[in-house]
Amino acid sequence: MATGNYGTIRPADVSVDDVEILYSYTPNRELITSVELLSLDPAEVLIPATTPNNVNEILGGLYTLKLPTSVFGSKGFYTIMIRPKEIRTTIQDCGVLIDNQDVKGLAFDINQIPTELQSRFENGNLVGYRIEYLKEVTGVAQDKIQNLFRIITSNNRALPITQNQGNDNASQAYTFNDNSTTVFCTLTPSSAPSIKPNAVPFIGNPQQSVIITNTFFNPVMLEIEMVEYDDESLAYALYSNQTKSLDDGIYTIYNFGNQIYKQYNLFEVKDQFTGKPLYEVREQKFTIDPTKDFDDITNF
Repeated sequence: MATGNYGTIRPADVSVDDVEILYSYTPNRELITSVELLSLDPAEVLIPATTPNNVNEILGGLYTLKLPTSVFGSKGFYTIMIRPKEIRTTIQDCGVLIDNQDVKGLAFDINQIPTELQSRFENGNLVGYRIEYLKEVTGVAQDKIQNLFRIITSNNRALPITQNQGNDNASQAYTFNDNSTTVFCTLTPSSAPSIKPNAVPFIGNPQQSVIITNTFFNPVMLEIEMVEYDDESLAYALYSNQTKSLDDGIYTIYNFGNQIYKQYNLFEVKDQFTGKPLYEVREQKFTIDPTKDFDDITNF
């Protein structure tokens, strides 16, 4: 039987509700002392494309990122990180299933999850999510344990039944119950390898803080440089319409739509005793004179 070759890269059709956007700003490369990250609302700046044949279907892999001038209005360097949304919570318990004592997992209290994120914890919705663990340090800011993570293989609402005395890392047994506010998650890896039956993988401890993250797409980092002049604005000085008022010496440069782009005062600096011209000066005007409209001048 012949087997064909199939592509394994799937364009992400993630919802903006499952995305976080962070950014930092520095005016130049020389004054970087610390990185201060700020957040953006993905619903305001990230626009997914839709399939041409179905306007209600997201076209995977194609999103438009808006850069509002209220945020990205300063000249300098912006670093933008687009990453899967993180859910920070606490492990309620580490337990086993009552009908299968070999299946270990983590229990989470849905009531501890922000209301807008609770739907992620419905049966089966966390499959494929990644769990990362924070160091168990009391009274100080907790750091993430580097390079330690587990993948959720199933999640279902479950009810604690009895104390389990046979497992130091599992305090209770659980049975599935859709009316419960507790979610039981199984992870991989969670069982000991056959060659070393006593080496049970770490899956977390009760009351330990964790970060639960979707794996719908890979994080993306962008670096954007905001400059005062781009190619088009530089072209205004070379190729756009210009006027020079002989009466008051105002020199005006227009954009390609004949709107005033910049104005300058043109004048000479002369020797105060002899009147000999010393310099020709072009000084930028910061208060625009609207009477120098190009259409008004050329239609005079």
